[in-house]
Amino acid sequence: MKDILEYTSYRQYIADYYADRKAKSAFTWQDFTRAAGFSSPVHLKYASEGRLNLSDAAAGRVARAMNLVDYECDYFCEMVKFDNAKTDAEKKVVFGRMLAIADAHKAKILEGDSFRYFESWKNPVLRELAPSMPGAKPLALARACRPSITAAEVSETLNFLVKAGLLKKDDEGRYIQTDKFVTTGPLDVTPMAVRGMHRQMGEFALEAIEGIAQNERHFSGLTLGLTHKAFEEIVQEIDACRKRIAAIATRETEIDDVYRLNMQLFPITNRSLSKKG
Repeated sequence: MKDILEYTSYRQYIADYYADRKAKSAFTWQDFTRAAGFSSPVHLKYASEGRLNLSDAAAGRVARAMNLVDYECDYFCEMVKFDNAKTDAEKKVVFGRMLAIADAHKAKILEGDSFRYFESWKNPVLRELAPSMPGAKPLALARACRPSITAAEVSETLNFLVKAGLLKKDDEGRYIQTDKFVTTGPLDVTPMAVRGMHRQMGEFALEAIEGIAQNERHFSGLTLGLTHKAFEEIVQEIDACRKRIAAIATRETEIDDVYRLNMQLFPITNRSLSKKG
């Protein structure tokens, strides 16, 4: 089976461990749970299926039952803490510890780069900005950003984008976008970072109402009464519109500025909840 540092879900790791042992011997869930100190013979089976949760206290026992030691045991326990965390802020701290364990052992969590990319608005902005300012020093790039950031932050961000394969440097030191496309995909951790970026960009949008001239921005909105069916149709229309806008943007080989487009559709009443009652 895969190395534990390639996982972000302890449930999937338990399921894969059991399948691997089962394929090689007469291993049962009862054997597994007994070794981990549970009285119920299906506790770990249900945990792997998402029907039960492991407590932080039980995580170490389960790790030892799977013969995990040292950093492997620590990493498994952090995966359990990540799953049990209640808020994005708590999850972010725990996932940071998971990344640190992987980095310390020269391993790469498959979601790590994607998580780091969506964790900060600086990554997508500089991925667009740096290629449009060939030869620009970090200080010049920093001054071009809104809101302002430091040259050190620019250097750190560019180093990450190059290391992650999202930008590359040519022989003359100019940054070029690679063909690698950044997407959330069917991942466990990255959507948490995406929610954080949406919050950051939403705050920038509020600041733009007063801070940017009207002829350089566009704000519009509708308040609508919708059925759930209409909501789903509008979501599909927004998605198609977003793709058409992306096609328009990528037609040009040069840019004047980096823009952010927020598309938001959300309920501002609770009638659907009262209907369920």
